[in-house]
Amino acid sequence: MTDAPSKSGPSIWTVPDGDDRRRLTCPDCGFISYDNPKIIAAVVATWEGRYLMCRRAINPRKGFWTVPAGFLELNETTAAGAAREAWEEARVSVEVTGLIGIYEIPRISQLYVIHSGRMTTPDHAPGPESEETRLVAWDDLPWDDLAFPSIRWSLERHRAGLPPAVTAAPEKAP
Repeated sequence: MTDAPSKSGPSIWTVPDGDDRRRLTCPDCGFISYDNPKIIAAVVATWEGRYLMCRRAINPRKGFWTVPAGFLELNETTAAGAAREAWEEARVSVEVTGLIGIYEIPRISQLYVIHSGRMTTPDHAPGPESEETRLVAWDDLPWDDLAFPSIRWSLERHRAGLPPAVTAAPEKAP
């Protein structure tokens, strides 16, 4: 036997003092695990009126088209995250020029922060998470093969020049 704490980590569901919902807590030290939504940073990047599109090389929705997007890293702004994702997925440098909006998906605890951006050159190439990349005119966008509803929403808002908005996704996946 030992007198050392068990170091079991967060293993008990309870409502902590001052809170209003159940959280996973550690019985040994009182640590509370706050499981929060994931933030996705994205950029609708353009070059001379054409849109940068990436065909996903990873799941979910492998083989479908998206704009550069991915999970925000610690200590990163959403604009910096969007620019980083453009480089990681399409090997492009972008100047983030504005905010298109926030697309909320509560059913999967995700929040998309989607920016607009200008590519600094027309050069692009697939990064490790993309099968291919293309600069596409509006009329040639692969509407039937977009990976997620948030991509259509962001492209349409960008094209219309609408001010930033917050939109919640439908409760059920399309």
